[in-house]
Amino acid sequence: MSNIEYIGNELELFKYARNWKSYYSKAIEGFIKGDVCEVGAGLGGTTTALINANTNSWLAIEPDAELANQIETEIIGNPFAQKVTVLHGTLDDVQDDILFDNILYIDVIEHIEHDLQEFQNAIKKLKKGGHLIILVPAFNWLYNEFDKNIGHYRRYNKEMLNNLAIGTEVTKVKMDYYDSLGLFASVVNKLFLKKPVPSPENIRLWDKNLIPLSKIIDPVILRLFGKSLIGIWKK
Repeated sequence: MSNIEYIGNELELFKYARNWKSYYSKAIEGFIKGDVCEVGAGLGGTTTALINANTNSWLAIEPDAELANQIETEIIGNPFAQKVTVLHGTLDDVQDDILFDNILYIDVIEHIEHDLQEFQNAIKKLKKGGHLIILVPAFNWLYNEFDKNIGHYRRYNKEMLNNLAIGTEVTKVKMDYYDSLGLFASVVNKLFLKKPVPSPENIRLWDKNLIPLSKIIDPVILRLFGKSLIGIWKK
């Protein structure tokens, strides 16, 4: 497996966005059980947030060798750490006969150039009845220098994400936008502030002040828009 180096400082910036991690975790935690595969595990933050007593095993795949080496350190102290196996590589490096109850891409598939091929490969690795769970940044018209600097090929709307599943053997279970106020903050930055990279203080203020309000507002506006998009499909 050749090493794929992670671009940018997104993982470090969002590492301590605890309210955001808690918010999206609540949206998907009911599906997390059995044998789980997390593609693009980064520093292990999602692993730590989502692994639970209903998990039999957790394969954390990370193509950047340096990040992969940090995951085991990150999960030290987690009561379910013994269930985690770290693989330096990609989904293609998983044995053909190993299948999963859940496959997760949390802020990952936008980093993959050939997203349709990746989506189809993930479906092949799902058990019957298993779930594919994807969280991505929303709305391509928001694409900016920050996206470019951290290796994003695109952002998504519902149509783009739905199109990945056309002609496949999965059925959509859920697709909703999250963090409506974060969307407005992103618009303000794109049109006026034009900051290529948010500062740690920007992330702290967003996580502390905007996420709790988005949690209240999002269901009221029926999750019609937001900074992020979550899609879940069942095989």
